[in-house]
Amino acid sequence: MREMRPLGSVIQGSLSKGLEVRLHADVLVEEMRVGKFLVVQGVRSHVFCMLSDVALGTASQRILASPPDPSNIFLQEVLAGSGTYGTVDLTPMLMFTPTDDNDLGEWGYEGKKTGKSLGKANGLASYETNSSAPLQLLPVKTIPGHFSQVYDASERDFRAVFGWEDDVHRRNFAIGQPIDMDVPICIDLDRFVERSNGIFGKSGTGKSFLTRLILSGIIRKQAAVNLIFDMHSEYGWEAVSEGKEFSTVKGLRQLFPGQVQIFTLDPASTKRRGVTDAQELYISFDQIDVEDLVLISRELNLSEASLENAIILRNEFGKSWINRLLQLSNEEIQEFCEVKMGSKSSIMALQRKLTRLAELKYIRNSCPHNYVNQILETIDAGKHVVIEFGSQSNMLSYMLATNVIARRIHASYVRKADRFLQSKNPSDRPRPLVITIEEAHRFLDPATAKQTIFGVIAREMRKYFVTLLVVDQRPSGIDNEVMSQVGTRITALLNDEKDIEAIFTGVSGGASLRSVLAKLDSKQQALLLGHAVPMPVVVRTRPYDEQFYKEIGDTAWESLPDEMVFKAAESAIADLGF
Repeated sequence: MREMRPLGSVIQGSLSKGLEVRLHADVLVEEMRVGKFLVVQGVRSHVFCMLSDVALGTASQRILASPPDPSNIFLQEVLAGSGTYGTVDLTPMLMFTPTDDNDLGEWGYEGKKTGKSLGKANGLASYETNSSAPLQLLPVKTIPGHFSQVYDASERDFRAVFGWEDDVHRRNFAIGQPIDMDVPICIDLDRFVERSNGIFGKSGTGKSFLTRLILSGIIRKQAAVNLIFDMHSEYGWEAVSEGKEFSTVKGLRQLFPGQVQIFTLDPASTKRRGVTDAQELYISFDQIDVEDLVLISRELNLSEASLENAIILRNEFGKSWINRLLQLSNEEIQEFCEVKMGSKSSIMALQRKLTRLAELKYIRNSCPHNYVNQILETIDAGKHVVIEFGSQSNMLSYMLATNVIARRIHASYVRKADRFLQSKNPSDRPRPLVITIEEAHRFLDPATAKQTIFGVIAREMRKYFVTLLVVDQRPSGIDNEVMSQVGTRITALLNDEKDIEAIFTGVSGGASLRSVLAKLDSKQQALLLGHAVPMPVVVRTRPYDEQFYKEIGDTAWESLPDEMVFKAAESAIADLGF
C-alpha cells in the first residue's frame, strides 16, 4: 500500500458531481489548494482526482453559535477533527484497474529505469506494473466506496499519467510542474498538432511566453512545421521579458538558427533589431479578395452595400479589380454602374476607403516576385516561418496580411492533401502545419468565422494537415462552434465570467473546473485540458530562461555575433521609449 499518510476519507459523492472528502484531524485545511492532484484508493481501483473546492464543517450548530474564545487554544484543539473539520471536493479524472489481484499500491515505475511504455489504450497511456498485469489509464466510469482513503499524488502517479519527456514512443514535451511538486507535466505533441489548439489568458498573464514554450517544443520534437504571424515581433528574434527591470529573452530564431526563417513586412524595423538575414515580404492588390475585405470591414468601416459592389467589381475586372477601382474617375464609375447595375455612392465610398490600404508599407500595386510561394518552399523544406509586422502591427494591417497569406497557403495544402489521398505515396504526404495567430477573436468571431480561412481551418481539424494555434485574451469573442473544435486549451488566469464559460465550451465536467481556473495565480500558472493531456491539470509553467535555452535550443547565446546582440538590445530599448 502507499507509504505516505492518508489525507482524508470519502464520505459521500457521485460520478457526476464528484466526491466529498472529510480531512483527517492531523491534516491542515490550509495544505489543501484548489488544483491539487490527489489519488483516491478504492478496493479495486485508484482514481486520479483534481481538488476543486475546500470547505469547513462542524458537527454541531452549537459550536457555530458559541465558538471557543481565541485565547482558549486547548478547547480549539479538542474540537479540531471531531467537532470541527475540513472537507474538500474532488473531481474524478482518470482511473486504473489491474487485471489481477495485485497490490494496488505497487506501481513498478521508477522513471526511465523500470518504466516501460506499452503504447496507448483508448487514447490513453498504458504502463507496466511490477507484475505481468498492465496498468491502463481509463475514463472514470465508477467511484470508490465510503471511507476510501485519499492521498497526495506521488511522483510515480504523475509520471504514469503524463509520461516523461524522453519517452521514445511519444513526442512528449514538459510544459511545467504541478503546483506543489517538482515533477514534469508533459503534453503529447503528436496529439497536440492533430487538432487546432488555444492559449488563453487575460493581459499580462504570460500568453506569449506560453506560446513560445509550445512552439519551441514543436520545433525541438519535430512534431510539425510552424507558420507564426508575429504581431508584436515577440517570437522571431527576441522579446522583452516581464518584470520591473528591462531584459530580453531569446526568440525562436536564436534558439533554432538553422530551422527558423524570419519574413518581415517592415524590413527597416527588423534590421534595427539586429536581424540581417530576414526575407522581405510584400502583398499586391491583386492578391486581395473580397473575403479579405469582409474580415477588415470594421476597420475600414465598409458597409454591406460596399462589399456587395466589391463582388460586382471583382466579377468584372478579375484579380486586378482593386487597381482598376482606384484608377476610375467619377464619370467612369457612373458609366460602370449604369451598365452593371452597381451603386455609385457605394463604389465611391469603397474607392475612398481602400486608399487606406495603399498607405501600408507592405502593399504594392503589383509584385513580380511571388512571396507566398517562397514561404511555401521554406515550409516544404521543413523550416519554420515567423512573419514579423514591425510597425505594421495595427489590427487593419495584421488582419489583412494574415488572412491573405493564410488563405493562399491553405489552398496549396488542400491541393497537396488531395494529391496524397489519390496517390497514397508517403513522399506526397504534406508536412503537418501549425498556424499561430494572435488576437484570434478578431478572426473567429461569430459574424466572420464562417467566412474567413481561419474558421475553415478550425472546423476542418487536420483533414488537410493544417491546424491553428490561437492566442487570445477574450475567448468569449470566438465563435462557439470554433471553440468546440479547439482540441487542447492552455489557459492562464481569466476573470471575466463569459471568458471562463467559453473555455469550457464542449468540455464535459467543466463546471467543477471553473473555480480552479478562477483561482490561478496571475503569473506562471495555467490550466491544461483537452486532447493532448490525459486529464485536466494545473501547472507552474516551465521557466523560459538560460536553463531552458540549454535544454531545448540548438545554439548558445554566446555563439551569436556580438553586433547582432547589441543591435537587438538597442532596438528593443528604443521601441520601449528609453
